[in-house]
Amino acid sequence: MSNPPRAPKVLQARGRRFWRATVAQYDLSDAELELLQEACTTLDDLDRLAEAIAKDGPMVLGSQGQPVVHPAVTEARGQRLALHRLVSALALPDD
Repeated sequence: MSNPPRAPKVLQARGRRFWRATVAQYDLSDAELELLQEACTTLDDLDRLAEAIAKDGPMVLGSQGQPVVHPAVTEARGQRLALHRLVSALALPDD
């Protein structure tokens, strides 16, 4: 591919890196590019969640003052599953 598609402007650093690495190596259909953008956005979301966990710690105080798992920990778990499904749906060859 001589001129790979540019990374969407909404992507942050990690998503942009994954986008560029992927489109540099593979010629993707429009549908695959949509999946790739969702995967890249998910990577960026995971980074934001990791920042929140790093700032607050993995445990926070609940509504009754009790220690509870940070909601970002639970959300990150779900985002990782979504990322796995998105990347799997792209069906990129495993070099």
